[in-house]
Amino acid sequence: MIYLDYNATTPLDPRVREAMIPYLRDHHGNPSSGHALGKVTRAAVEQARGQVAAFIGASPDEIVFTSGGSESNNHVIKGVAFSHREKGEHIIISAVEHPAVKRPCEFLERQGFRVTCVPVDRTCRVNPDDVREAITTRTILISVMHANNEVGTIQPIAELAAIAKDRGILFHTDAAQSAAKIPVNVNTLGVDFLSLAGHKIYAPPGVGALFIRTGLQIEPLIHGAGHEQGRRAGTEGVPNIVALGVACRIAGDEMRIEEIRKLREMLFDALVDGLGDRVVRNGCAEDGLPNTLNVGFRGLIGFDLLSQLGDVAASPGAACHATTHKPSAVLQAMGVPSDVALGAIRFSLGRWTSEQEIRRAADGVIRAVRQMA
Repeated sequence: MIYLDYNATTPLDPRVREAMIPYLRDHHGNPSSGHALGKVTRAAVEQARGQVAAFIGASPDEIVFTSGGSESNNHVIKGVAFSHREKGEHIIISAVEHPAVKRPCEFLERQGFRVTCVPVDRTCRVNPDDVREAITTRTILISVMHANNEVGTIQPIAELAAIAKDRGILFHTDAAQSAAKIPVNVNTLGVDFLSLAGHKIYAPPGVGALFIRTGLQIEPLIHGAGHEQGRRAGTEGVPNIVALGVACRIAGDEMRIEEIRKLREMLFDALVDGLGDRVVRNGCAEDGLPNTLNVGFRGLIGFDLLSQLGDVAASPGAACHATTHKPSAVLQAMGVPSDVALGAIRFSLGRWTSEQEIRRAADGVIRAVRQMA
């Protein structure tokens, strides 16, 4: 199997797995316990907190461990809404946000909040002027993803965050797809909140992190005991947290940006050479994630094409919508023609993608498209 679905989830790095083993086998103390076993696991949690913080340019006390990107996003959106309702009830997001942002906003709308979705252009990019125009005196939060999970377009987060700061509005970005693919630094971006997902950066599913800038207080999503400085109740999952810390340390050293970008372009060029204008690129090659290639095959259904690729793992869009025959909502928001959007496939490369795999994958796709034509 040629794995080109790294945006859906990444394989567990063997080094990350090895780091987890002692905390699955030997060190079972509760990190909140005062005895020696508890102190061992508490030290491991705090070491991981420092590793995650260093990865994104934060302070350790600004990191909250969560169960993943969806929880982190829900925590911010609902937490800001319920903590700042006296200031306003208006939230701004982009039209191409992940469901982990859209659905919490839909929930809040049922509670009386107002949500504005700003559009994107043909490359999936948000226009900062649209964000400026959407702001009202009641806006309390702006949330725009750092990079799109389907087409890879990187948003102008620093500019958008500056707009928010000038108006005294909190700003959040979902960096689940960008972390470990491009540098992510909370100070360079100027954000107040940032979400991470472990299974996107070679750690296991079920762990993530939320950056909350020093001085900000929001309502917890999970209430209970005083774990995570009172910001997220629940006994910490030490093995997964250790894994996330090690994954962040490795990712900071091994992004392989240019090498992976070269492989991505090799794949695109091979598809164009073999299929000509039947191949349409969706997204922005210049301002996009180096690992992400979304292409539409005119006149085909992406889901049907993937079913013919027995040895290539890819997605017709986001992994959470991989079984639908409908056009991607992201591509629709971009204004991609239906005959291209229906035939879209997302190829996403990663740490272990090789040139040989790219050539094999291209040959397999070309062969399948010709057979279906």
